[in-house]
Amino acid sequence: MCSGSFAKCLGVTLIPLSIVCVLCNILLFFPGGKPLESEHITEQVWYFGGILGSGVLMIFPALVFLGLKNNDCCGCCGNESCGRRFAMLSSILFAAVGVVGAGYSVIVSAVAINHGPQCVVSTEGSEKVWSTPFSDGNYLTNKTAWSVCKEPENVVSWHLSLFSVLLVMGLIQVALCAVQVVNGLLGALCGDCCGCCGGSDGAV
Repeated sequence: MCSGSFAKCLGVTLIPLSIVCVLCNILLFFPGGKPLESEHITEQVWYFGGILGSGVLMIFPALVFLGLKNNDCCGCCGNESCGRRFAMLSSILFAAVGVVGAGYSVIVSAVAINHGPQCVVSTEGSEKVWSTPFSDGNYLTNKTAWSVCKEPENVVSWHLSLFSVLLVMGLIQVALCAVQVVNGLLGALCGDCCGCCGGSDGAV
């Protein structure tokens, strides 16, 4: 497979991952599936790890990867001036942007999972006391501690599930962009046509 075709496959894979990350980040603004005042939303949600990091910043490399395979791969064999090498080399820069964006999302998600959600821990008179009771991450191995959060309902599982998805998706995006760095280097060295040229030489 030519490196341009492989890059296109990576781009096709990155787009749905980005959409999933954006949706997860949006859902985190509704803890337990309910709208809340902004001050009661977990701090890490406002860092927009899924929307900016794994979402917007990932769209750019995905689109670049998709555009790397516009022409027939074999048509550029032996023609180093066609710009294919430069295109593959420039894709490394966009892959690096993707790594940074996805890495940001991974870090934010990891911190959010460790700190846990913001929730109502008690009621004093008519006032609800909001807090982040799991700031040391102890709730991950102690599910019974989740009962500390009174409201919103199921906020802990909501928080943990969505940030876990963001964490996993971000790691996959980092891996795919890292693969494109290697693929881009190979494409720059081989002119994007290593496999096709080999086939053409054998046919002559």
